[in-house]
Amino acid sequence: MNVYVRELARHLAQSNLPVDIFTRRSDTTTPETIQIDPGVNLISIPAGPPEKLDKNLIFPFLPEFAAQCALYSLRQGVRYDVVHSHYWLSGWAAHLLRRYWDTPFVHMFHTTAHMKNAVAGVTDREPRIRGDYERGLIGLADSLIAANPDERADLIWRQRAAADKICTVPPGVDLTLFQPMPREVARAALGIDPGEATIAFVGRVDPIKGVEVLLKALRQLSDVLPARPRLLFVGGDVDKLGEPTGPLASVAALADDLNLRDRVLFAGSQPQDRLPVYYCAADVVAVPSRYESFGLVAVEAMACGTPVVASRVGGLKFTVEEGVSGLLVPPGDVEALAENLAYVLSDTDLRSRLSAGALVSARPFAWQAVALAIHHIYQRLAEGHRANLCCDEEIYA
Repeated sequence: MNVYVRELARHLAQSNLPVDIFTRRSDTTTPETIQIDPGVNLISIPAGPPEKLDKNLIFPFLPEFAAQCALYSLRQGVRYDVVHSHYWLSGWAAHLLRRYWDTPFVHMFHTTAHMKNAVAGVTDREPRIRGDYERGLIGLADSLIAANPDERADLIWRQRAAADKICTVPPGVDLTLFQPMPREVARAALGIDPGEATIAFVGRVDPIKGVEVLLKALRQLSDVLPARPRLLFVGGDVDKLGEPTGPLASVAALADDLNLRDRVLFAGSQPQDRLPVYYCAADVVAVPSRYESFGLVAVEAMACGTPVVASRVGGLKFTVEEGVSGLLVPPGDVEALAENLAYVLSDTDLRSRLSAGALVSARPFAWQAVALAIHHIYQRLAEGHRANLCCDEEIYA
């Protein structure tokens, strides 16, 4: 979501639409306003203690956040034509800001409590308050942006949203950053043998990402392939010695239990401009998520010309073209994931076809097209329209 907000703002500003991004202050040293790109300001708003808080503790500070946003705009003499909120907390802040700004707002959930809880374990379920307020936002927002057609259908049929206020616009990918590079160059940068079968996983350490399923599939692959493949695990935290810490330590412990520790390279979180090296070093990228509203990792990998094996869920059903840019498997199915990873790793011709198809499939998700579609929604809302908000050009085929 952070990548989405930053990249959307940057591309909107390139079309002469200035953007202010409001965020809750989480320290005492960051300046109030930072220009993160020409025409894009990041504004830290005091609301609650100036420290990092768990997301579930932020809700009580939203009225203060909205009031401080309004005070900032008064001090700066700024009037906003449209507010774009992301995730349920900022959606409620956008609603509260109406008393000050009387400005239309468009909301994007990214994920909903309903969709997440449908696949989450008992200990990972979202709190009831989130679901309650999300249902409220469906009626309060002037427009809703769904990341994929399934999300749009769920908002309409299960959550009773008005169809004419929902536009389906996926997130984008930076095609100037995510592009192919010679595999031998990428592997040399990571110290990986040029001929070693290699899988990449990129994502946060979260049960919804299907990490346990991937490790169990990797264990099966070690039994059926001539050589044990390597897994590049990008995400989570590592210490100064490169040892996994925090939630990533439990992933490493599972790798130990499965006798895979020597086959997994735990790289920790990486800056965005470093990710193409990992994508291009891999023969295939695994996205075994239980749910994805879009599947940004899959599209980034495709833009680098790397085939994808992903779960047939959420936005992945629409971003990954079966047999063209990758292969789709049932979520949580260890055997199917292992079998399809083995297909790609062992069949050079298949891998070449999927690589070529991946490059073509990623092109429609360029940020320029996404920003244009979002800009159209803003323009309609700013002009006073509350229907026929969507751009005529569909990004999804």
